[in-house]
Amino acid sequence: MGDTQAQPEGGPSGGTRILRNSVAGLSSAFTVQRLQLAAKAALAAGLAFAIAPLMPGSAAEYPYYAPLGALVSMYRNVAGSFRQGLQALVGLALGIGLAFALVSVGDPSPLSVAVVMGLGVLLGGLPRIGSGSDWIPTAALLVLLVGGSNRDDFSFGYLIQMGVGVAVGIAVNFLVFPPLHFDAAATSLGKLRLALGRQLTDMGTALTEKWPPEHEDWSRRSTELAEAASTVRHLVQEADASRRANPRRRLHPRDVDLDYRNLRELERVTFHIQDMTEVLSDVIWTDDAPYTVPVNDSAPLATAMTATGELLASFDGEDEAEQRRLFAAAKSAVEAGMATVAERAQEDSAVTASESILLSLHRIVRAVRPAS
Repeated sequence: MGDTQAQPEGGPSGGTRILRNSVAGLSSAFTVQRLQLAAKAALAAGLAFAIAPLMPGSAAEYPYYAPLGALVSMYRNVAGSFRQGLQALVGLALGIGLAFALVSVGDPSPLSVAVVMGLGVLLGGLPRIGSGSDWIPTAALLVLLVGGSNRDDFSFGYLIQMGVGVAVGIAVNFLVFPPLHFDAAATSLGKLRLALGRQLTDMGTALTEKWPPEHEDWSRRSTELAEAASTVRHLVQEADASRRANPRRRLHPRDVDLDYRNLRELERVTFHIQDMTEVLSDVIWTDDAPYTVPVNDSAPLATAMTATGELLASFDGEDEAEQRRLFAAAKSAVEAGMATVAERAQEDSAVTASESILLSLHRIVRAVRPAS
């Protein structure tokens, strides 16, 4: 179809990317969820430090480890707080035990410190130790170098106060507005649908323009779409994790299993659209591409792409009747495109990209069929 030329190298400059990434980094540090987590961490640390002097025996002499334990257990969700806090305490206990085992052999020395660090890192590889892996060598080193001649009292106080802090941190995260991340997952699913729909409609527009087409941004979005799908998976997993051990889940029910099903469908759709993007880009901008899009195929392909893109975008709303109408239109457009290509193929045996594009569209339409 028409003349082709080398695909332009677009994209923002290095300075623009740095500025954009810096702004995005600052924005992520001051989200509502991050501010809530910071407020709860501050509250938990303060409460832990207030409770610390009430601990029995020598533990009361090490109150500053209680707020540290509260910070260690503070996480984005309740289940994560419990897991991270427990792993930290297990790591501490292993580190303290390791230090005592080596101290029983001799006094601290450069060699013993090196051995403790090496063994601590090795023990950190134990299965299911998680975030507690870093605490094994840390606790062992503190017992060796800070505990001094009072290692028994220091170890007891260290472990007790960290346990107090962890308990306070878990309690605060459980009782004070325990986070549910459902909205972020739902929003990201909707945005991905819109992005995929836009990609299809933009490619449909490109098929109706003189080649090389005036609009070419769509040809550089393949990586962006893959990253968006990966982000959506992360957010759906976050939503799933946030409901575990969360008392608010009964007040805010959500079918996360449905979110996972929608995610898997959109991941399949993303794969097919990436493939279509690469195929169409090759046809337009690669002179030695082994396949083409015949002129007579461009109109039905454009219609099928646009109809499928509009179908994807419609799922961001709640109008089920409109979704069913658009589904029927997309299905009809894809079938019409297949009929046109099949008729042309009887007269021309040349290898074309039309069949590949239509097959991908057929699979996309089948994947996003509205619920009956």
